[in-house]
Amino acid sequence: MTEPRAAAFFDLDKTIIATSSATAFSRPFLAGGLLTRGDVLRTAYAHFLFVLGRADADQTERLRAHLSAMVTGWDVAQVSAIVNETLHLHIEPTVYAEAVELIAAHKAAGRDVVVVSASGSEVVTPIARLLGADHVIATRMEVVDGRYTGEIAFYAYGENKATAVRELAAERGYDLERSHAYTDSITDVPMLQAVGHGAVVNPDRALRRLAVEHGWEALTFRRPVALRPRLPRPSRSVPVLALLAVGLTAWVLLHRRRRRQG
Repeated sequence: MTEPRAAAFFDLDKTIIATSSATAFSRPFLAGGLLTRGDVLRTAYAHFLFVLGRADADQTERLRAHLSAMVTGWDVAQVSAIVNETLHLHIEPTVYAEAVELIAAHKAAGRDVVVVSASGSEVVTPIARLLGADHVIATRMEVVDGRYTGEIAFYAYGENKATAVRELAAERGYDLERSHAYTDSITDVPMLQAVGHGAVVNPDRALRRLAVEHGWEALTFRRPVALRPRLPRPSRSVPVLALLAVGLTAWVLLHRRRRRQG
């Protein structure tokens, strides 16, 4: 009898990447005319608190409300284009090497990898694709006529993350008791409780205490690395050989012409 499938659920910000995906694209959004300098300053301050681990639940909720209001009227296609074009500059250098290794280990063990993030799907999906993840659970903004209305269709935060994990498990046939989850945030405790194997990443004192109480593993990620060199690249042997062949042919033809002229 075949064993039920399992999955590994990864929070994104400060678990896979050493930054906030929601604010990492402030500069390119400013350059694209989507943000004002005042917006950039506010998101930079929120990012500063986030990186230091000082953004509590209330501040996180205020940031969510601010971002929701800020994106009202934005063109979805423009947002997606900016994210895809600048992903290598703002996200790739911040990926934890330890997270990349864990993702590879889970995939090698036959588990699906799911990125779970409160950031918007237009930001999270390209990052997950870059990491080779199988599925994404992310915040979904309401869109009308190709533009954000400012309303949130689904907010992937707190208990909502756990609900979405259970729904995806039912849809894909995952055995949650055999599944894993990783996060740095105490707001993701419901997600950790939804699986049989929880782990906390770079936990603060409160989260470390909860990890001890629940028997969750505590991991330390401290090596952000440029992701691109770590990914397998397609072989270039055929194009290189083709160029060499063209070059050799051109040299032979030129050499023959000179001999005839001589």
